Amino acid sequence: MRSTLIRKTLCLSLLPAVFLTACATNDTGQKRDLNNTELGAIIGAVGGAAVGAAVNHKNRGKGALIGAVGGGLAGAGVGYYMDQQAKDLQKQLAPEIGRGEISVQKRADNSLVVSMTSATGFDTNSAAIKGGYTTTLDKIAKVVNQYGKTAITVIGHTDDVGKDAYNQQLSEQRARAVADYFVGRQVNPVRLDSYGKGETEPRASNSTEAGRALNRRVELWIMPVTAS
Repeated sequence: MRSTLIRKTLCLSLLPAVFLTACATNDTGQKRDLNNTELGAIIGAVGGAAVGAAVNHKNRGKGALIGAVGGGLAGAGVGYYMDQQAKDLQKQLAPEIGRGEISVQKRADNSLVVSMTSATGFDTNSAAIKGGYTTTLDKIAKVVNQYGKTAITVIGHTDDVGKDAYNQQLSEQRARAVADYFVGRQVNPVRLDSYGKGETEPRASNSTEAGRALNRRVELWIMPVTAS
């Protein structure tokens, strides 16, 4: 009984903070009031007694997403919308791209993949975002807030050093740290999802330090929310 009361009290105390940090934005990046779908998703998430719980795939059903972004994209507009978003990301992230710290790719299905290496985000065996990395995340948050009709999945990856279970947990923590940072930068939590893949999807050989550094990464999969 006592633990239940503590959880309820903590949830209520978190509500004001959640509403303050999870303000929604329109397609021009201007703040707007949360709609009923967004409020409901956040209130349900706070039931888990953590602001970060707002970043959860259970809140991202197709109907909830369409309602949260004010209607989905349709027809030829999907490709154009994502092309423009890719161009804006590449423009904002040009210094990081030039240094090989980040890449932006548009896929045939109109989704965008933003891949970041360990040089940008995290120290070895750490899920704490590097102080110098926040500027990059701020740039990304600014762009995705301008293109509100998208869903963002944050995926964490590790190298193969250490036990599988530890690497899986570390990848999840890194992905959640990035997603939570975006919530704090006004990205609508209904649009966000995060999970980790541990060491299961390397993009380079783990036999060298250079390869392991490429494998210690976080990826953002940015997908259009379509009307159909």
